[in-house]
Amino acid sequence: MIPKTLSSLTSFSHPFLHPQFKIPKSYNPGRVIIICNNKSINPQPQQQTQPELSLPGSEPQGTGAAAPTRGDIYLERQQLLRSQSLVIEKKKKKKKEKANGSLKVATFCCYGCGAPLQVQEMDAPGYVDPDTYDLKKKHRQLRTILCGRCRLLSHGHMVTAVGGNGGYAGGKQFVTAEELREKLRHLRHEKALIVKLVDIVDFNGSFLAHVRDLAGANPIILVVTKVDLLPKGTDFNCVGDWVVEATMRKKLNVLSVHLTSSKSLVGITGVVSEIQKEKKGRDVYILGAANVGKSAFINAILKMLSDKDPVAAMARKYKPIQSAVPGTTVGPIQINAFLGGGKVYDTPGVHLHHRQAAVVHSQDLPALAPRSRLRGQSFTKEVVLDQWVSEKMEFNSLTGFSIFWGGLVRIDVLKVLPETCLTFYGPKAVKLHIVPTSKADEFYKKELGGLLTPPSGEQVEDWAGLETARQLRITFDDTQRPACDVAISGLGWITVEPVSQALKDPDADLMPEAPVISLDVHVPKAVEIFVRPPLPVGKFGGEWYQYRDLTEKEEETRPKWYF
Repeated sequence: MIPKTLSSLTSFSHPFLHPQFKIPKSYNPGRVIIICNNKSINPQPQQQTQPELSLPGSEPQGTGAAAPTRGDIYLERQQLLRSQSLVIEKKKKKKKEKANGSLKVATFCCYGCGAPLQVQEMDAPGYVDPDTYDLKKKHRQLRTILCGRCRLLSHGHMVTAVGGNGGYAGGKQFVTAEELREKLRHLRHEKALIVKLVDIVDFNGSFLAHVRDLAGANPIILVVTKVDLLPKGTDFNCVGDWVVEATMRKKLNVLSVHLTSSKSLVGITGVVSEIQKEKKGRDVYILGAANVGKSAFINAILKMLSDKDPVAAMARKYKPIQSAVPGTTVGPIQINAFLGGGKVYDTPGVHLHHRQAAVVHSQDLPALAPRSRLRGQSFTKEVVLDQWVSEKMEFNSLTGFSIFWGGLVRIDVLKVLPETCLTFYGPKAVKLHIVPTSKADEFYKKELGGLLTPPSGEQVEDWAGLETARQLRITFDDTQRPACDVAISGLGWITVEPVSQALKDPDADLMPEAPVISLDVHVPKAVEIFVRPPLPVGKFGGEWYQYRDLTEKEEETRPKWYF
């Protein structure tokens, strides 16, 4: 067979090529490679159309000599992919910034205090031994680690971690109160249910009047803790009404008010029911001032839920640490507490500069926390007469005497009735002493750190003293009930009775011409003094307390309280 010449090859026509396309000399007709995007190939060349590559935002492609080359198409595609990647990176960056700004739990943190785990600073919160850290990391058990500071706290050591509190100026190992507050500010942008805790012993000092700055428009459930510390015989119907009235005076809208005790579990069931009712798929955040009992409250909730909820029972194994040190919790702690989903967050306590815990050294902090039921200690002229019978003094009332509440408070009695009684409610560890006002300065200098504690030990030398004095002029129109309470932020309160309930004569008319009581109250700098309506405690509280008549609108808008 005669081989084809070169001219015959150049005249060869392929059915898939344009008639004007010239075959190169190196073309081999026996080896044809066809790339097709369609599943079925139409053998008719006049109906075959080459698919066009269309790019979003690109100009219409030309034909013939103006058609884009493969290189142009490749460059245009790369530019398109690059622009898309830039858009994705911007979205990821915004999402990351939003996540960093919101209240999120660290990837791995101490389950006791919420501090991020670290192995560098031994004195800082969250420190873990490197060998322990590596072992737990190997077995993926970092969420079950308790940091060194929490171990010390669990054994009764007073290890503070908040700079500027407990007498410390702050340092590398401390978290500032502003940093803790900043961790809560973004809560106002979250959809959450807020459970706000208030200590009944320090109601005004721990109330957080500006809680809306942190919580935003989220619904709030008010929980009053430590009600088991109130004096024996207290009528809780009166206390519940008093708390609701105080909340309304502070213009704080809440869903409900609950009187509880985390130790005896009183009232915890009602709070759990209210949370499950109002949660509605939202996370629950426990909010409150430092040392109001947030961690103890969460442990009580988990204990109550663990009987029927296996998720809560599992969470009890790694529950937050409780201690008397303000700032035990230094970061948000996420807890899975509900079988149907949703989380509980134990948040860092809000540190308030006007409480006694902000000026007292950490060694003296346990003395500020009542450990048993309060028993009011009353001062009347009979008590003064028994203590100062040997002194050649003429008196018929408390006027002219000064009462020291440890080394933290001094009350000078300027003017009272002969039957006036001052009753102190606070921790038993802070002792009371009464001396004539003329000898008060000398007594304070001599006995500070001895009879008058706190402060104690080496802290006496650095103690600044009682720098703030407030003059109180208390008026009253009824001798059958206390005139008011004088509350010392972070310590307790003093009930001022114009006429002692135990000593009054029911037939005598003791209303004076000028119903005024004058007191001078001395406290450390920045500690706040509150004058409030008297809290009805003890067996006489239910007798003199008066319920206010409500309008129909007030009955509808007034929050309900539960015990």
